[in-house]
Amino acid sequence: MIKILLAFLSSFILSIILMPLIKRIYRSFHASQTILKYVENHKDKNGTLTMGGVLFIISTLVLAFFFLKYDTVWLMCLLVSVFFGVLGFMDDFIKIKYKQNLGLRPYQKIIGQLGISIIFALFVYFSQIGSDLFVPFTTTTFDMKIFIIPLIIILLLATTNSVNLTDGIDGLAGNVCLVYLIFFTIITNIIGITLYNAGETGQIISNIQNISTLSMLFAGSILGFLMFNTNKASIFMGDVGSLCLGGYIGASSCILGQEFLLPILGICFVFSALSVILQVAVFKIKKKRIFKMAPFHHHLQLSGLSEPKIVAIYSTTTICIGIICIILYLL
Repeated sequence: MIKILLAFLSSFILSIILMPLIKRIYRSFHASQTILKYVENHKDKNGTLTMGGVLFIISTLVLAFFFLKYDTVWLMCLLVSVFFGVLGFMDDFIKIKYKQNLGLRPYQKIIGQLGISIIFALFVYFSQIGSDLFVPFTTTTFDMKIFIIPLIIILLLATTNSVNLTDGIDGLAGNVCLVYLIFFTIITNIIGITLYNAGETGQIISNIQNISTLSMLFAGSILGFLMFNTNKASIFMGDVGSLCLGGYIGASSCILGQEFLLPILGICFVFSALSVILQVAVFKIKKKRIFKMAPFHHHLQLSGLSEPKIVAIYSTTTICIGIICIILYLL
């Protein structure tokens, strides 16, 4: 537990040290966001620095090898996050270079995301992790067999894009990811303690300990980033940040067999994606919009809610779901 807390604190301190340097470098390269067809309220954000999400990658990479002993499992989890982040960086770079909101083409993004997801799914299936999944709120597992491969691919694609969609206003994706990772760490440690008390001493215990540390390294870097990203943000995380975090959240859940816990604890990510799907589907069928704008946080914004209030709603929702999950695991 002490190591986990030290990891969080170290990552936070390193992040608040690194961010001013990153911002200075970005200013020299004019790495700013161009706001075109967007929410009317966001016009004053044009020119804000972006790609702040590189902080998550740098901070976690630097500290991971200090806090963790080499293991292919946590390293693969980290690499998935890094590669998703690199894909996002490419998308951001194109936007910055050509001063517009269109980066990689949709098919280029999906090919990149699909490639990373397939490689990771195969790694999980053929490694010691295997195809066992935990039943939510229990320590009971069941074997998905080879069907774990398509499940992981779908989960990674859904998670990365859902987190990306949630990144729409200052501090929203960062706060929700921070709360998610804290509760995910608490819950998986409850599971780990229960398994250990039942006599389990295998790889799953080691994986929980390593992923917990890694999660707190990411959480610490997010908290450091939020010092510069809360309303009014001086820098955005960009796709490099949202895809990196989405990749980690998805991969860490798969490593620990918690694929079904993710959409429960990450209900805000799920709703962001569903709001877009529903908006598009209903408009194509009925030529009507059910929200003023999708994702849903933009609907709330256009309904008159301030950005800090929307962030509070999403964060509080995640906290409440997290507390309910903890209670159900302790029953």
